[in-house]
Parts: sequence; C-alpha cells; structure tokens
Amino acid sequence: MPRSKTTSIPRPAGIKASDEGRSRLGDFTRPIPVEKRISRRPRVAAFTGAFALSIIAAIAFAVFVLPISTWQDQSVDLEQRQAQLDELQRVNGELEAETVRLETPDGIREAAREDFGFVELGEERSSILPMPELPTDLPDGWPYNVVTEILDARGAG
Repeated sequence: MPRSKTTSIPRPAGIKASDEGRSRLGDFTRPIPVEKRISRRPRVAAFTGAFALSIIAAIAFAVFVLPISTWQDQSVDLEQRQAQLDELQRVNGELEAETVRLETPDGIREAAREDFGFVELGEERSSILPMPELPTDLPDGWPYNVVTEILDARGAG
C-alpha cells in the first residue's frame, strides 16, 4: 500500500518527500561536500578568514575611529585659532583708533612732542631725570645706625 493511502491527513501538493523535515536554514547548516568547498584545506580557509577579518577591521578603524580623533583635535585647534583671532581684532581696533587720533592736528602735535621732543614757539624744554637709588650701605656709628635700623624696618614691613 502506498504511504499516502495510510493516513487520512492530506499533504500539500508540490512538496517532495526528500524535502520533508528540512528547515529554511538547511542549506547553511549542512556540511558542504569537499568537492564544492572554496578551499579544501580547513587551515588555509581559517587563515584566509582571519586575514579577511583583520583587513575589514583595519578599514573600519580607518573609516570610523581615526576621523573622530582628528575631529576632536580640530575642535581644540579651532578654539585656539578663534582666541588668537579675537586678540588680533582687539589689537587692530586699538591701532585703528590710534591712527584716527594721529590724523588730527592735536594728535600730530602730541606725537611730535612725545617722539621727537617738539617745542612750540614760546615754550622752554626742560628734562627731569629720575632720582638715583640711595645707597643703603652706611658706615657704623651714631647717626647712621639709627637710619640703618629704620631702613631695615621698612624693608621687613
């Protein structure tokens, strides 16, 4: 008696008896015959796979990790450059104000007085030098030891 006649459960049409019990992943879970393998030696296949994975990892590192560190370095560099630019703009503003001031007659007269010692008619020029440093090595004796003590007290306080 044929097998289909022994059961009362109808089978779907188009399924062969050899496909019975196979899963969708059956082709991936069954061992590949040696003659159909890409490499017939398992060690060579393992080495080739490891080599391919290392190449993929290196490419992923170069594409994803290295640009992040470069981007962070660029943001720090950008902040430094912005600070330099702000300082240069401030100095340029001061120089521009000085240039505008020197374009006036009063600015020219002031610059000539400071830089070249310009004196107008009816004025006298006098130079006052700063006071020299006083000596602190005084001789021993009555009036000098009191002064030395005062100088020492001022220096300590």
